[in-house]
Amino acid sequence: MSNDMGILEAKRPEFDELLSKIARYVDEYEIKSDLALETARYCLMDTIGCGLLALKYPACTKLLGPSVEGAEFRPLGAKIPGTSYQLEPIRAAFNVGAMVRWLDFNDTWLAAEWGHPSDNLGAIWAVADYVSRKNISQGKEPLKVSCVLKAMIKAHEIQGVLALENCFNKVGLDHVLLVRIASTAVAAKLLGCDFEEIRNALSNAFIDGGALRTYRHAPNTGSRKSWAAGDASSRGVDLALKARSGEMGYPSALSAKFWGYEDVKMKGQKLVVAQEFGSYVMENILFKISFPAEFHAQTAVEAALKLHNEVKDRLDEIEKIVITTQESGHRIINKVGELANPADRDHCIQYMVAVPLIFGRLVADDYEDEVAKDSRIDSLRAKMVVEVDDRYTKEYLQSDKRSIANAVQVFFKDGSKTQKIEVEYPIGHKRRRSEGVPVLLAKFKANLATRLSPKQCEKISKICEDQKRLEDMNFNEFSDLFWLG
Repeated sequence: MSNDMGILEAKRPEFDELLSKIARYVDEYEIKSDLALETARYCLMDTIGCGLLALKYPACTKLLGPSVEGAEFRPLGAKIPGTSYQLEPIRAAFNVGAMVRWLDFNDTWLAAEWGHPSDNLGAIWAVADYVSRKNISQGKEPLKVSCVLKAMIKAHEIQGVLALENCFNKVGLDHVLLVRIASTAVAAKLLGCDFEEIRNALSNAFIDGGALRTYRHAPNTGSRKSWAAGDASSRGVDLALKARSGEMGYPSALSAKFWGYEDVKMKGQKLVVAQEFGSYVMENILFKISFPAEFHAQTAVEAALKLHNEVKDRLDEIEKIVITTQESGHRIINKVGELANPADRDHCIQYMVAVPLIFGRLVADDYEDEVAKDSRIDSLRAKMVVEVDDRYTKEYLQSDKRSIANAVQVFFKDGSKTQKIEVEYPIGHKRRRSEGVPVLLAKFKANLATRLSPKQCEKISKICEDQKRLEDMNFNEFSDLFWLG
C-alpha cells in the first residue's frame, strides 16, 4: 500500500483471512461425517475407474509417463494406475489428473462456478503414494487409505465452497484455478506441512493467477481442457513441496491494491466464502454415472434417451427439436457450427442430444470422428432450438435443490409432437443416490475390466465394497493393486 505521498509502504500486512481460513481448515478440521467418508469411497472408486477407461485413448496416453524418457523414480515414486510408470510426485500428479479428467466422466460440482473436485485426486494420489513409500524406506508407517479419503473430502470442500459465490468464468478464468488451490492445500498437509507452510503455499497458488478458459469454448475448444486439471494438480504439488522446504508466502496475495489477485484477476471483486468449511461438498457431490457428458447436459441426454424409441424411425420427419436448459448450460454448451474434435463435441448440448436420439446411447467413443461423421447428427443439430427456463436457472443455484434440469421435445413436420420430457435431477445427484449407487458400482467394475485382469478386478472390488477394510489399508498397498509394473 502507499501513503498520501505515493511512497510505497514496505511493512508486511496480516495474512488475508481467506488464506488463513483455508489453511486452518486443512490443518485442524477433523472429518467426522460417515456420509462424507462413504461418499468419498464411492468417489475414489469412480475417479480411478474413469482414469483407467481413459487409457483406451492414445490422445491421453501420449501425454503420460515421465517428463523425458528414462526419468522414472523407483522405488519411492508414485505408481500410476493402469500403467507400469512410477514417477516423482509432481509428474505423477499430472499423469493421474490428466487420466481422471480426460473423458469428462468424473464427478462435478455446480454453483456460481463449476468444476470437478475429484480432479484433485491427481495430487492426493501422487503425494500419498510417495509419502507412504518414503515412510516405509525410513522405517515409518505408511499413510492409510482413510487419510486419502479425508484429503479428498477437504479438497472437495475447498474447491466447492469457493465455487458457491465466486464466479471465475465470468472474468474469463478456468475452474482449474480451484483445483490448484485445493491441491496445494491438501498436498501440503499430506507432506507434513504446518499451518504457516500451508498458508504460504496457498498464497503462491493464488499468485499463479488463472488459466484462460478459451480452450473450453468455440472457436478454440481443444484437448487442453482434458489435461488442464492434471496441470493444476501437479502445480499444487510443486508449490506444496516448495513451502515444505521453507519458501516464503505473500500475506496480501489476494487483497494487495493493484497487484493482488482480486484487483488483477477479479476486476476488484472480493472473494467471498458463503459458509464454513466442513464436509458439505462431498456429501452433495454430483456423480457422472450414465454418460461421459458435460454435466449441464446430463439430464438432457437422459431425456433424449427416453425419446429414442419414439423418434428413431422418424428422423427425416423431424421439423424442430426444442431443448430447454438452465442459463449456465446455455452459456457454455449451446454451440452451433462445425465441431472440430472430441473435446468440441462433448461440450455441445446439441451433439449430446442428437446422439442418443439417433443411437439410443452416449458413450465416450461417440465423440470420436468415426461416429461424428454420421450426417444425421449434424442434420438434427441444425433443427435444434435451445431455450432457457428461469425456474431451471433459479433452482440450479438453490442450496437445498441444486437441480440441473433439462427438457427435450421433438416436433414433426405433420404437426405431431412428442411429450416434453423433463428431467430435473440426474442419476448422479444426491436426491437419486440410492438409485445411482448400484449403477456407479457397475460403472466402476466395467472400467476396471478395460485395463486389469479378472483376478485383479475381483480383488479390488471386494476391498472397495468394505468401508472399514478399505480405510484401514495402507495406501501404497492399495496403489499396488492398480499397477502393471
